[in-house]
Amino acid sequence: MNILLLGSGGREHALAWKMLQSEHCNKLYVAPGNAGTAAIATNLNVNPNNFSAIKQQVLALDINMVVVGPEDPLVNGVYDFFKNDADLKHIPVIGPSKYAAQLEGSKEFAKEFLVKNNIPTARYQAFTKDTIEAGCEFLTTLKAPYVLKADGLAAGKGVLILNDLAEAQQELRNMLVDAKFGDASSKVVIEEFLDGIELSCFVLTDGKSYKILPTAKDYKRIGEGDTGLNTGGMGAVSPVPFATPEFLQKVEERVVKPTIQGFINDNIDYKGFVFIGLIKVGDDPFVIEYNVRMGDPETEVVMPRLKSDLVQIFKAIGSETLNQVELDIDERAATTIMVVSGGYPEDYEKGKVITGLENVTDSIVFHAGTALQNNEVVTNGGRVLAVTSYGETFNEAIKKSYQAIEKIKFDNMYFRKDIGFDL
Repeated sequence: MNILLLGSGGREHALAWKMLQSEHCNKLYVAPGNAGTAAIATNLNVNPNNFSAIKQQVLALDINMVVVGPEDPLVNGVYDFFKNDADLKHIPVIGPSKYAAQLEGSKEFAKEFLVKNNIPTARYQAFTKDTIEAGCEFLTTLKAPYVLKADGLAAGKGVLILNDLAEAQQELRNMLVDAKFGDASSKVVIEEFLDGIELSCFVLTDGKSYKILPTAKDYKRIGEGDTGLNTGGMGAVSPVPFATPEFLQKVEERVVKPTIQGFINDNIDYKGFVFIGLIKVGDDPFVIEYNVRMGDPETEVVMPRLKSDLVQIFKAIGSETLNQVELDIDERAATTIMVVSGGYPEDYEKGKVITGLENVTDSIVFHAGTALQNNEVVTNGGRVLAVTSYGETFNEAIKKSYQAIEKIKFDNMYFRKDIGFDL
């Protein structure tokens, strides 16, 4: 098969790395890709949200399957674009429909889906600038800290957790009236704060049956000890040590099964990854959010632990025969540490030359924000590299990743030295 993968981050490099291990993968194209995917596949200079340009490439390159990495093209309806086009409708797209992608594209849609399907989640209400006073009033009914979420996509930055009621009410005004997060915060979901430890559950579905991938936990804050600003993720660990078999049984029964059943009941066209952001409160799972694609950097620890043929799984999703597939999982732990540009998640410089990549032999380096410039690999984003290692325990794997990072250099390089500290 000739496969087109949309996206340019560490998640896409990890998916590409995994798909290329399949005997079903003839040629792999990545649009737009990065320096890491350029080394193993063919990059195409195409924006994943430019559907007519994607169509041109798909027909010219005889593409047999499209795999969607990031959320934007899904929320914008790339699945529907293929399904409704006479030239493209025979090509499977791994990713949900535009309607289903609202699970990530709209916090309110996701909350309504959770409540409707009796899936445990925090108490909430949604507000617009016309109901801002009611929103301020609702905040007074909750205990601190207060959670405010921009309804739309805000690139992982649209969530505020505040301890002071007056500050929360002011930030609600900033989001709704002053468009703090642009159009994403034209509606804001306020929800009660749940106190617990977070983890991610990943599910593959063909819309009818499902397979649960290994769990992972990522670290969002820029600073050590989980302090400072939120980022796209500074590292991840899989499996999650505190996710016992008993807890995972609850996740499957209370969260995964009703989620898939909800798709069936509402006739929701969903073929691809479901990311379920969970919080363990006591011994019980609650859903914080859905994403309609794999997480990043969790992909960089989940894919290395998947021994099964990923392309074969994708083919089964396309033909709705996922129930016939068995997942084979590596028993070893995997960890990834993100190496980022100095200044990230605020202002940072690009174009710094990266050296030492060829010296890393015991770990896998997935490229996130990199590019090729004059035959050199340079930084091209805030999160630059994900350094992934295996170990018998997550501590052993983390140690290996840190040893590998010592061999890599670029100006103003930064990484957290405490990934896994809380486990």
